[in-house]
Amino acid sequence: MSLVIAGERSGVGKTTVTLAMLSFLSRQKSKVQSFKIGPDYIDPMFHTSVTDRPCRNLDPILTSEAYVRSCFASHCQGMGYALVEGVMGLFDGVASSGENKGQITDFASTAHIARLLELPVVLVIDCSRLSGSVAAIVHGYRSLDPRINLAGIILNRVGSDRHLTLLKNALEPVKIPILGILHRQDEIAIPDRHLGLIPSAELNHLETLFDRLAHLAHNSFDWERLLPLLKVYSSPSPPVPQSPSPPVPPSPIKIAIARDRAFNFYYQDNLDLLEKLGAELIPWSPLEDAKPPEAACGLYFGGGFPEVFARELAENHSAREAVRQAVLSGMPTYAECGGLMYLCEKLVDFNEQTWSMVGILPANAAMGKHLTLGYRQATALDNSLLFRAKETVWGHEFHRSQLTSQPQPPLFETRGCWVNSPVFLEGWRFQQVHASYIHLHFGTQQAIAQRFLARCLAFHKENRLG
Repeated sequence: MSLVIAGERSGVGKTTVTLAMLSFLSRQKSKVQSFKIGPDYIDPMFHTSVTDRPCRNLDPILTSEAYVRSCFASHCQGMGYALVEGVMGLFDGVASSGENKGQITDFASTAHIARLLELPVVLVIDCSRLSGSVAAIVHGYRSLDPRINLAGIILNRVGSDRHLTLLKNALEPVKIPILGILHRQDEIAIPDRHLGLIPSAELNHLETLFDRLAHLAHNSFDWERLLPLLKVYSSPSPPVPQSPSPPVPPSPIKIAIARDRAFNFYYQDNLDLLEKLGAELIPWSPLEDAKPPEAACGLYFGGGFPEVFARELAENHSAREAVRQAVLSGMPTYAECGGLMYLCEKLVDFNEQTWSMVGILPANAAMGKHLTLGYRQATALDNSLLFRAKETVWGHEFHRSQLTSQPQPPLFETRGCWVNSPVFLEGWRFQQVHASYIHLHFGTQQAIAQRFLARCLAFHKENRLG
């Protein structure tokens, strides 16, 4: 079994509660596997830092319901405990068709994943502006969908003992277990900025934070009730069989992957799949290294925060020129969001300062106040590095920058997942470059990884590298 940490809405403290539980269990030397529902990158970084084990994303839009089951089952094997952090409010999802389920109005929500994996839910409630009304909230969440096993609640941001008494008295008729009580914690806070929490790699004293969270969890949660819910008692059902993979090349295909404070948005499943298919992922830093690794025959730039480190990226002239020459030489290059911004001519930051970037894409990336956010159905307009014409894939956008020039020729025609959503032309494709704001998960799209590695292998052979 495992446990889903859900919220009655966004911002109620799901991540704090999850990290507190993970910190406590990890300091007990327990083997803990964590999961995050949705397309999030930053929360999983914190999970991974706590448990020293990669957090896995559970997203049936980017993958499928079958993939979510398979991912959960395979990564729970051999674990002592497992914990799933939800997304937004418990029932916040989209209207979509599930596999063999007809229409699901809360598809990809926390509730959907809890039903799909048959897991109990603990609901986190922000009590800072509540007293008697807490009972109505709990009653509503427990009653709305009887398929949800609401195992208990955690009262967060309780102001005082008097406040707690009011909450408990109100909840008495509802008869639901209170599994945790967290008072306001001004000394425990994770700083954030324009796209959410600041990534763990940028924060000092993480271990001190996790120690405080472990102490908080020890004193605030009902572990006698929680541990049986969190414990993995037996091996889950075997994973769903995957489609056969092509033969692994005799020697690894070396891919230079940008991994530093500016570029760190990667789904662990994508990296695992590339390695399974024969890639050797060699980390390097566009912030600090003079150039990508010599033996690389492909470049992989994930998302991140190049706008925060624009000065450092611009001042590393040798790295920018080395990347530019590699791309011009025909080296296959995959760039998502922040990676796309790095390949542009200029980056204009929030202070309206302009910084030189690699200069491969004839456009500038300018930061703004408007947030572009949501799932996207992307259809390839022509053959490209990774796609065949008219192929369709689901991805996710999350950025505050906009390009000053439209891509010529564009890579995708995109639309949102809501009815009558507008159509946009998006992404750059030329030579051996795929550059797009769309974040992709390779889990049910192995052809993406296969084609990328095939192009990298061909480049390797043509240039007789290594």
